[in-house]
This record gives sequence, C-alpha cells and structure tokens, in this order.
Amino acid sequence: MILGEDLSSRLSGKRVLGFSGMRIVEITPQEDFRLFLRYDDGAAGVLDLSALAGRGVFAAWLEPGIFKQVRLSEAGAPEWPGQVDLCPDALYLELTGKTAEDILPGLRRVPSHA
Repeated sequence: MILGEDLSSRLSGKRVLGFSGMRIVEITPQEDFRLFLRYDDGAAGVLDLSALAGRGVFAAWLEPGIFKQVRLSEAGAPEWPGQVDLCPDALYLELTGKTAEDILPGLRRVPSHA
C-alpha cells in the first residue's frame, strides 16, 4: 500500500484519534522503506512508506540502517532515532482502508434542515 500525499501529511505525530483497542503490537522494518504492522485487533499488513523517505524529517531514513532502527515509543507510535515518529491511528486507517467514520460512527455528520 502506498501512502498518498493527503495522508502522508497527517502521519507525523502522536495518536490523533485515539482509537480504543487499536494498538500496534508488532512492528518489523522491511526493505525499501516498508513496515510490517500488526494491531491488537488482528489487523496486519505491510505499508510502503517510500513516499516519505527523504522528505523533511524523514530524510534521516536515507542514512544506511536508520529505517531499520524503528521501535515502538512509550505512546505506541513507530519511532526512529531523533524522535521521528508516525501516528499509529493514521497508519491503521491506511492499512485497513477504513475511515475514521467507519471506526467512530459518531463522527458522521447528520444533515440538519432549518
């Protein structure tokens, strides 16, 4: 799965939506800036993060061995040296193809007629 421009701009940072019960339980770096993720609800797969490599704070990934140093931060986010991290909620949405509204139906706006 390749991250689109719109989503990649939202990936940096801590949990933004705070989905209950959707925590990363396994993380494994792979070749070509791919990351295997498994969440505690069973969702799992490989995300292609190559669109981020070399851009902004992710320029560090171009240094040999840096991308493979990923670990889970105390907040449960994938983190690399230099406190470069990605939002686990945004990664979950990208991995599963779900929207925030799919997971939190209360976010759907109900049209109001005045």
